Amino acid sequence: MKTLLTAALLILPHAALAEVHEVHMLNRNDQGPMVYEPQRLRIAPGDTVRFLPTQPGHNAATIDGMIPEGAEPFRSKINEDFSVTLTRPGSYGIKCSPHVAMGMVMLIEVGEAEPPVLPDDLPARARERFQAILAGD
Repeated sequence: MKTLLTAALLILPHAALAEVHEVHMLNRNDQGPMVYEPQRLRIAPGDTVRFLPTQPGHNAATIDGMIPEGAEPFRSKINEDFSVTLTRPGSYGIKCSPHVAMGMVMLIEVGEAEPPVLPDDLPARARERFQAILAGD
């Protein structure tokens, strides 16, 4: 019993430190049409990202080739309030499946993350938005 209590006390402080970050899926904001807000998110391993369908018609999905090795890809349903806990450090490229060609992408950096390598098959507007995100625009 004492060992179980000690283990629980060691784990609980880490769980209590984890944060929940909200991302709004929007048709438009001051950055333009079809956007996530924020477009770039820096979080700690173990934090949760909650994608909110603030406006209808959007989802959140990892982009093939833009997640850390060993990380699990994910894809929410359209108009779904969706949460994911990211534990593997690195860069995660996220897209709205229906609107990626319109540039609806975002970047989540977990822990110490290297800049992502953009896939060759990324649509032009998505590539442009990632370049702006990485440039800090």
